[in-house]
Amino acid sequence: MMGKKSTSWGGVAKWYDDYLGQEGTYQKEVILPNLLRVLDVKKGERVLDLACGQGFFTREIAALGVQAVGTDISPELIAKAKIHAPKATFHVASAASLPFAKDREFDAVTCVLALQNMEDISTVFKEVGRVLKKDGRFLFVINHPAFRVLKRSHWGWDEEKKIQYRRIDGYLSAAKIPVDMHPGSKSKTQTISYHRSLQDFFKALTNTGFAVTRLEEWISHKESQKGPRQKAEDTARKEIPLFLMIEVRSQK
Repeated sequence: MMGKKSTSWGGVAKWYDDYLGQEGTYQKEVILPNLLRVLDVKKGERVLDLACGQGFFTREIAALGVQAVGTDISPELIAKAKIHAPKATFHVASAASLPFAKDREFDAVTCVLALQNMEDISTVFKEVGRVLKKDGRFLFVINHPAFRVLKRSHWGWDEEKKIQYRRIDGYLSAAKIPVDMHPGSKSKTQTISYHRSLQDFFKALTNTGFAVTRLEEWISHKESQKGPRQKAEDTARKEIPLFLMIEVRSQK
């Protein structure tokens, strides 16, 4: 309905599906190859893709010969996921409650660029701990919370030093930030993003019985066009990571 606001990703399902079908996206060029490398699954293992969206990563995980299961709270996105990844199994469910999953069922759980849209990550972590096998791994990827802070960070240019820098106007304070997915459109479709510091994530993980076993920071694959700022921009891309990957294991 025109003018109606929604905070569900279901409202942008078609846009998101079209976006992930493009070439050169961060999801395809940066996150996917790194995720599969770190995941390093073995055939026959069971992997849960939490908040899987339209199944972009679930499909690639299933192609490795594992039993891939995807879940998302949006029926619209799950409908698209079933088309994109017919070898996987999908469920509509909140990340905080996975009634379809048995205790200690999965060898690994992944969650890509979705925790930042969840309000209660402690409950999510607790549920992930329930469905993971003993010594199972939980890998999640988020926008780097130290350098990509919605409405409180941006690129700047130092004319004197001829360098591009990252300006951070806020980091430690948690924030709930509405994001307009179609700026300027009459249809105000919004999603919600939650900024958390690294210590917020580590405290929530520790309190729910997880220990961090691996951490990586991933940079952009893009390069600037020729020009006076090309070298500085490309250097900044290599120095300031876009994404943070954390792997944890349950200690319970």
